[in-house]
Amino acid sequence: MNAPDPDVPAVVIATVSHNSERVLSSFLESIPASTTLPYRVVVCDSGSAEPAAAAHLADARGARFVDAGGNVGYGAAMNRAFEAEGSGAEFLLAANPDIVLRPGALDELIRAARQQPDGGSFGPRIYQPDGSVYPSARAFPALGTGIGHALFSRLWPANPWTARYRTDTAHARSVTAADWLSGSCLLLRAEAFAAVGGFDARYFMYFEDVDLARRLGEAGWKSYFVPSAEVVHIGAHSTEREPAAMLRAHHESAYRFLAASYPGAWLAPLRLLLRGALAARAGWASRRRRDEPARSAPSR
Repeated sequence: MNAPDPDVPAVVIATVSHNSERVLSSFLESIPASTTLPYRVVVCDSGSAEPAAAAHLADARGARFVDAGGNVGYGAAMNRAFEAEGSGAEFLLAANPDIVLRPGALDELIRAARQQPDGGSFGPRIYQPDGSVYPSARAFPALGTGIGHALFSRLWPANPWTARYRTDTAHARSVTAADWLSGSCLLLRAEAFAAVGGFDARYFMYFEDVDLARRLGEAGWKSYFVPSAEVVHIGAHSTEREPAAMLRAHHESAYRFLAASYPGAWLAPLRLLLRGALAARAGWASRRRRDEPARSAPSR
């Protein structure tokens, strides 16, 4: 067996910055304690008002800086980051800049990945700032569960549709298969990511992680939740600046994913119904937000 090339990292870590200077530094500072393996870091700026600020933070931490040339969306920017630095790496870590990796977190993800060779993606246990566990491993949204979750998740959190949608991993102690994992922090096997063509850039924001997991599954790769790997998600640092636009993006992405789940001319009326229902929900959510201005935009 050939010795590993010392110039090729085991993992390339990429993040997308959009006016993210407030949180980017903490993310970059958390990386060294998260792994003992060789790595490289890429910061891709996607339309920040002052991209030079992100470039300065990246340079200070020895990370490569890539300017996407505008706000191209999360998936497209992440693809560009990996294209810039991903050649030869065994693994890729896609992470929001408002993530803080706990010590050893990346090593735990990679250990699980090497023990599960059929896995294409691996997600950590994600804590919110208040210490609660974010439900980051979920079932694919089907029509019934998707509508029930969309309609009742805020008014009736314990409803059965949300329970089916959110895989119960809050107390999991071992690696567990899931349909999809939150894209806020996601380890990807580089071979698998390349095989499916990366993130679908048509998803500007939201559901690009759900779509990626579906395409990985169709290509024969599994997704695994790794509870021993822990991160903290500060949350919604950039989306809270443009809540109305992010609400629209959330519902548009939801429609794109659900419409692709129900193709065919004979299902056109169903897709039309979905579009109308999601548009109505987006309008309701926008009105509610105007009445409750402190509420943040949807989290990834």
